[in-house]
Amino acid sequence: MFKLFRRERGFYRKLLTLALPILFQNLITNSLGLVDTFMVGTMGEGPLAGVTLANIPVFVVQLMMFGIQSGSSVLISQYRGKGDTQAICRVMGIGMYAAGAIGLVFALIMGLFPAQFMSLFGSDAQVIATAARYARIVGWSYFFDSFVQVYIGVHRAMGDPKRGLYILGASMASNTFLNWLFIFGNLGAPRLGVEGAALATLLARVLSCSIAIGWAVLDKRFRLDPALLFRPGREMTRRFVRFATPVMCNETFWGLGSSLFPTIMGHMDGSQEILAAYAIAGNITNLCTVGVFAIAGTAAILVGQEIGSGRADRVWSLGALLNALAFLFGLGAGAVFLALLHWVIAPVLYPLFDLSASAGDICTLMLTMVFLMMPLRSMECTNIVGVLRGGGDVRMATLIDLTPLWVVALPIAALSGLVFQAGIFWVYLGMMSENVVKSVLGLWRFNSGRWIRDVTVPNI
Repeated sequence: MFKLFRRERGFYRKLLTLALPILFQNLITNSLGLVDTFMVGTMGEGPLAGVTLANIPVFVVQLMMFGIQSGSSVLISQYRGKGDTQAICRVMGIGMYAAGAIGLVFALIMGLFPAQFMSLFGSDAQVIATAARYARIVGWSYFFDSFVQVYIGVHRAMGDPKRGLYILGASMASNTFLNWLFIFGNLGAPRLGVEGAALATLLARVLSCSIAIGWAVLDKRFRLDPALLFRPGREMTRRFVRFATPVMCNETFWGLGSSLFPTIMGHMDGSQEILAAYAIAGNITNLCTVGVFAIAGTAAILVGQEIGSGRADRVWSLGALLNALAFLFGLGAGAVFLALLHWVIAPVLYPLFDLSASAGDICTLMLTMVFLMMPLRSMECTNIVGVLRGGGDVRMATLIDLTPLWVVALPIAALSGLVFQAGIFWVYLGMMSENVVKSVLGLWRFNSGRWIRDVTVPNI
C-alpha cells in the first residue's frame, strides 16, 4: 500500500504547483457566490429564494461551460504532452465557438422570457417575480463568461492554472465591490436590490472577458494563431466532437439533473425556507469542496500529459495514487467541516443571513449529510472527472456519472418529496445516494484498465 505513495522526485511538488492555483480559482469563484448570497440574504428569505431559483438555469450554463473546459482538456493535455501547440490552438477555437453559442442562447432566453422561464422551476408567484428580475440581467453575463472559461481552461490544461487565478481574482474583487455599490445604493448609486446583484455580475464578467482578450493578444509564451483559432479545421472538429462532446453532454445532463433537485424543493410545502436553506448550504458546500475539484482537475492534467508523453505504462499507478489521495483528503476535510458546522457555521454564519430557526435546521441537516459523504465524493469525482476523462475514456465516464443521477438519485428524491411528501431529509438522502453508486461503478471501470487511451492518434 505504502509503495503506491512512493513517486519520483519532484512529483508532489508538481502536484501542488498545479492543484493549489486550481483550488484558489475554485475558492474565488465559490466565495463570490457566497458573497452574493450573503448580500442578497440580508434583504430577507424572499429575495434569497428568488435568486436561488434564478440560479438553477445559471448552474446548468456553468456546468455546460465546465463540460467544454473538461472536454477540451482531454485533448489539450495530451497535445501538450506531445508539444503540438497548433493543435491546441485549433481545440481552443472550437471551444470558443461552442461556449459562445451556448452563452448566447441562454442569454436570449433569460433576457427575453424571464418570467416564463423561471416559472418552470418554482410555483411561488412572488419568488418567480424576483427570480425573473434577476435573470433578465444576469443571463447576459454568461455570454461574456463563456469565452473567459474556455481561455482559462486551455491554459489550465497546459499546466498554467495561475492565469485563471489572476483573471478570476479581478472578477471577484470587482463583483464584490459592485454588489456593495448597486445592491445597497452606496456612493450615490441607485439602490437596485436583486437587480443590482445581477448588474454587478454582468459588469464583472465584461471586465474579466476584457482582461482575457488583452492577455491573449499580448501573450508571448503562447501566441494564438488567428487562422487556426477561427478556422480550426474539419479533422480537429471531428476529433473534438468525438472526445469532447461526450464530456459536454455529461456536464449538461448532470447539470439538468442536479437542477431538478431544487426544482423538487420549489414544489414542496415550505419551499421558501427550504430554498433559502439550500442556497446557503449549496454555497458552503461549494466552498468546502474546492479541494475536491482541484484534485480532480489536477488528475486530468497529469494523466493526460503522461499518456501524451508516451508513458502509458505508468498511468494506472498514477491514477490509483490520485484516487487514494482524494479519498484521504475527503476523509480529513469532512471531519474538519463537521466540527466547524457545529462550532462556527451554525452559531456564527446563520445569524448573518437572518435565517429562521426552521431554515437553519434544514441547512444543518443538508451540510451534515454532505460532509459525511465527502470521502466518497472526493474519490469518485477524482476518478471520473480526473482519471477516466484524462485517460480518454470519456464515454464510459459519462455513463458512470449520469446513470446513478437519473436512475437512482432523482427518482428517490422525486418520490420522497412530491409523491410521499416524506420531507427534506429523504429528498437529500436520495441526492446523496448518487455518490455511493458512482463510487462502485467508477472503481470497477478503473480496475479494468480499459480506460487508458491516446486520443491524439490519427486513427482513433
